[in-house]
Amino acid sequence: MKFAPIIDPHARRPMPKPVQVDLRKAFIFGIILWTLALIICACCWYFGHIRWFQMAMFICALGVLIGVALLIWEHFDRSDYRRLGQ
Repeated sequence: MKFAPIIDPHARRPMPKPVQVDLRKAFIFGIILWTLALIICACCWYFGHIRWFQMAMFICALGVLIGVALLIWEHFDRSDYRRLGQ
């Protein structure tokens, strides 16, 4: 019966183990993309193409800072998800 796991928790299948993922690769890739976008926006702003590139530079700089903060968080949290993946 499809409703048995909802009604009776003992009828549920055991949960699978969490997959071990290396978040450093994803965060570093994101930081590289935000940095490239920041460089492109800085060049466009410097040469005076469009004025709103200054705001885009601010957004790209925030993206880089958030990526670095997540990389630092991942460094300290790595032991927890390694423990869960075993």
